[in-house]
Amino acid sequence: MDSMIELENVNLSLTGGGGTVNILRGVDLLARRGETLSIVGPSGAGKTTLLMVMAGLEQPDDGRIVIAGKDLLLMGEQELARFRRKNVGIVFQSFHLIGTMTAWENVALPLEFAGATDAKEKAFEALASVGLRERVAHYPAQLSGGEQQRVAIARAFVAQPALLLADEPTGNLDLATGAAIIALLFRLQEQFATTLVLVTHDVNLATRCDRQLHMTDGKIVQS
Repeated sequence: MDSMIELENVNLSLTGGGGTVNILRGVDLLARRGETLSIVGPSGAGKTTLLMVMAGLEQPDDGRIVIAGKDLLLMGEQELARFRRKNVGIVFQSFHLIGTMTAWENVALPLEFAGATDAKEKAFEALASVGLRERVAHYPAQLSGGEQQRVAIARAFVAQPALLLADEPTGNLDLATGAAIIALLFRLQEQFATTLVLVTHDVNLATRCDRQLHMTDGKIVQS
């Protein structure tokens, strides 16, 4: 199998005033390049934390995490940041756009961090591909919720990542807008042959993916 994601016995716990809480407990997962996976389960099951571990944004206690052939646990912070810019796109429920930057600037930013000389051109193309050609100079506050999520999707796909992690991407949108966003997400995933991992509470949406995973109490209990 041409693997994109290889997780082996991944554990993560947090210790606070109330004691130790096990967030991830022995998670194993294999996913191939271009595959689409959904993760469903109750709140607190560890779904979002699992995405953050895949992105190298959370450090597990132990286990093995290999993404696109690279062992994330062998990388330092700067190397992880470079790896994410090149290989991983993330779309959140909250849009996480920078309010003082235009849509164009928000999408160009990760490319500029990566040193791309054509960041503005690629950002414009990405925004045009999500139907926002006429809104590139608008600030987030001037855009609807659906438009802001389109900007976030354009930003996630602008570097054509091998892996896209989407955490409840329609959670703050009405049904019609959410359906349009999901259609866009799957269109771009197919266009770029991106591996997609989608966290959702929507069972119907989950079944659109090649494989559905169910998490409970920090473990994948059904696939």
